[in-house]
Amino acid sequence: MRAVRFSVVTAAATVAALTAVTGCAEKSDGKGDGAVQVVAKDDSCTVSKKKLPAGHVELAVQNKGAKVTEVYVLFPDDRIVAERENIGPGTKATITAEIKAGSYEIACKPGMKGHGIRQKLQVTGGSAAKRSPEMDKAVAAYRTYVQEQADETLPKAKLFSDAVAAGDLDAAKKIYAGSRLGWERTEPVAESFGDIDPKVDVRADGLEDGQKWTGWHRLEKALWQDKKLGAEEKALAPTLYKDLLDWQKRVGTAEITPTSMANGAKELLDEVATGKVTGEEERYSHTDLVDFKANVEGAEKSYELLKPIASKNDAALSATLDKRFGELNKLLDTYRKDTTSYEFTSYEKVGKADRKDLSDAVNALAEPLSRLAAAVTK
Repeated sequence: MRAVRFSVVTAAATVAALTAVTGCAEKSDGKGDGAVQVVAKDDSCTVSKKKLPAGHVELAVQNKGAKVTEVYVLFPDDRIVAERENIGPGTKATITAEIKAGSYEIACKPGMKGHGIRQKLQVTGGSAAKRSPEMDKAVAAYRTYVQEQADETLPKAKLFSDAVAAGDLDAAKKIYAGSRLGWERTEPVAESFGDIDPKVDVRADGLEDGQKWTGWHRLEKALWQDKKLGAEEKALAPTLYKDLLDWQKRVGTAEITPTSMANGAKELLDEVATGKVTGEEERYSHTDLVDFKANVEGAEKSYELLKPIASKNDAALSATLDKRFGELNKLLDTYRKDTTSYEFTSYEKVGKADRKDLSDAVNALAEPLSRLAAAVTK
């Protein structure tokens, strides 16, 4: 789910979660020799450098505006090289990316919507940063993983689509959460294409002006809130499957690097903090904990593949991540029917105190996870 919009009801809880998640970035001034200083305001986006050598690039972002913002490094066709969402007003964030020679854009998106305020970026030289055999192995394994997740999603999505098209509410409800697992595990890769996520995973409050609402959450509303599937919803079902088929075919072409894997793991935790913990993501079905678990699994997979590198460069960080992932998974399992099932407690039955415990566990993991990219590139 790309953009998070803040409702009056959840704004306080979400801002609290964001502060904890992004707070780690504020400990670093991001003023290394190679850092690009990015100052994001509500009406401007300024960068300290517009020409860089290929390799590992660090963006030190400051949000000096009044709105939550996002910052992206984009290919000319708007595919995402690197990103950081949900940068709160007055906070800082660091983005580490591996970039090859070519033309790019840095985009700031105040309010996390629209085309963004953009600056050109020229990267010169040859290839990107040199990789070790361990890095190549991690990237290859992760590429296999994301393709497997897409391949496994399609049959489940077909069952869901067929049930909706047939008007079978009960069958569609049973299949809904399970059809989203592969997507949620690898969402940063899916989002890197730019055009697929708004079609399949946008919420009503994430729509751009003039955008038609399609995808899972449009059908989720029909199933749980409207409690009916009309002609429009039935027609949207095969469209969802078609868009997911496009994702499955394209996922193998995604730009994947060790840093994008590490950043993606952090993005998945940000997804949990800003959508799942608050209950905003699955607001009609209340299947948030299924998405929650899938996001954590996807983040943990990236970490596990990068662990041989990270543990050599920063053993203490690796030990902390092992501990924090274990603690969060143990807590999630208390809401699970059994450890082999994806049947979780309905999130509407999870009280405020328990939601805070979940949020605290996510934030405890998110802080060290935000340092994984730097550990991998040491």
